[in-house]
Amino acid sequence: MSLVITEVLSAPRQLWRRFADWLHARMPKGLYARALLIVILPVVLLQSAVAYVFMERHWEVVTYRLSAAVARQVAAVVDVYQTFPDDPGHSQLRRIAALDLNMELSILPKAALPEAVSKKSLFSLLDKALASELSRKILQPYWINTSVPGNLIEIRVALNDATLQMLVTRTHAYASNSYIFFMWMAIASVIILAIATSFLRNQIRPILRLARAAEEFGKGRDVQFSPRGAREVRQAGNAFVEMKRRVERAIEQRTTMLNGVSHDLRTIITRFKLSLALMGESNEANEMRKDVDEMERMVEAYLAFARGDGGEASSPTDVSVILEELKADTERRGISATVKVDGDPSLVARPAAVKRLLANLVGNAQRYGKTLEFSVVNDGEHMIVHIDDDGPGIPVERREDAFRPFYRLDESRNQDNGNSGLGLAIARDIARSHGGDIELDRSPLGGLRATVTLPI
Repeated sequence: MSLVITEVLSAPRQLWRRFADWLHARMPKGLYARALLIVILPVVLLQSAVAYVFMERHWEVVTYRLSAAVARQVAAVVDVYQTFPDDPGHSQLRRIAALDLNMELSILPKAALPEAVSKKSLFSLLDKALASELSRKILQPYWINTSVPGNLIEIRVALNDATLQMLVTRTHAYASNSYIFFMWMAIASVIILAIATSFLRNQIRPILRLARAAEEFGKGRDVQFSPRGAREVRQAGNAFVEMKRRVERAIEQRTTMLNGVSHDLRTIITRFKLSLALMGESNEANEMRKDVDEMERMVEAYLAFARGDGGEASSPTDVSVILEELKADTERRGISATVKVDGDPSLVARPAAVKRLLANLVGNAQRYGKTLEFSVVNDGEHMIVHIDDDGPGIPVERREDAFRPFYRLDESRNQDNGNSGLGLAIARDIARSHGGDIELDRSPLGGLRATVTLPI
């Protein structure tokens, strides 16, 4: 029993969840569109409710009251006709109808009333109201036609000896100027929406400026930003400016410290080299020189990884020029290389950092491939660089590990000459500092493909 109750109760929840998912999928995703919807939807609902109330209450009441007035006039004409049958030609009745009631009266021979005329939907309310009021005011059979050309209503009343035909202007029984209400309502809605759209655009603009500034700062570019807009937006902008200041201060302090460490370590290595030079030529001295050279390369790699090239300013950078230089270096090593460019190869980045990024990837390919291919594609939003080789490649399960600092793929391929395990780590760090990334995949040449994606 409890299981049945649970299933019965869960059905509405599932329906509501499906409806919520369906509605969420169709809702606008942008803040401007959502805010505009918040403004438009209540206005539309309010105007719809007002229109419904007007149609169902005001318009109907006015139409019924006007129809009642026409019904009273018709009843008065019928009473006068029956009260004064001796009026020759009923000239006085016609005069009263024309002058005082604004009605054209004709007295026709007695005949059967026509069949009911098919009513237009536009005047269905008039037909209903006028028929109801005539039924209350007169006892004789009647016939009405609200679709007479010339904006007229024809009313016929069957009497014992004649048929009274009355033509009345439709505006006497029908609230025909109701369109003015809808016109003003539409104009007011357009004005409200125009004001709301303009106001929202001004409120959204500072948020977009903040988003662009954060995006530019995330790409490592120089950003000049001053908070504007509403109080909450200014608070977020001030928080961003303070965060940017702290990050820049931390980078400056780290750069200063690394420069000091670099100077001290280079000084010691220089002393080692000088001491080895004074020792002369011997097997022991040669082995020590190799160790000192290896130490120097490793120290440079460690410092480059820790520094991250954060002190360099961004500027327009031509990737194809860098790849042509790397192609020339590759060919000097006796390795075949080609460069393909599709689209504009320029982007705003730190030139030396991008060159180091590509040099690390190309150097890694040079050590294990005999044929290299470099390609650049500009898709309008990103600069995509492919570096392919025909080497042994890297197993799929170890490609992500290849980016870990100090991680060595000894069975397959190392990441740099010094065997420090920092080549790919430095390359990815540079790419991510520009707002991009690096991915490894299988190359069409059979080896490894390194794909660099950088925002333009």
